[in-house]
Amino acid sequence: MTPLLFDDLERDEGLRLTAYRDTGGRWTIGYGHGEGVSPGETWTTDQALGALHADVATAIHALDDAFAWWRTLDDVRQDVMVELCFNMGVGTLSRFVNTLGAIRRGDWATASADLLTSRWASQVGARGARLAAMLRTGARP
Repeated sequence: MTPLLFDDLERDEGLRLTAYRDTGGRWTIGYGHGEGVSPGETWTTDQALGALHADVATAIHALDDAFAWWRTLDDVRQDVMVELCFNMGVGTLSRFVNTLGAIRRGDWATASADLLTSRWASQVGARGARLAAMLRTGARP
């Protein structure tokens, strides 16, 4: 993974210090933290950063458990996997069977194209396009 992963997540998730409902209707706070959040809850920036780091660690652990092969990817593509798992959870990510198969095989064109045609990509806009480009090229746009 690269040091830019946290910058990407901070930008993509945005910081909200008051609880809000995400697109799935869950109460969320900080940088997309959704576990145990109550309506009206408020956080400090330090709390949000702490939760971000803990949530990334949780995503990495989930990837290790579900897709041990992900550690063989280059750093940029590992960042993509962490972002995907962070954003949608390992359960939803697991349903991206064709995309994950293409990633595992190193078929970057197919992985990128499959990701772009997903409902998820239509929901996240520029984030989806950027992550698909990172998968395709192995570089940051």
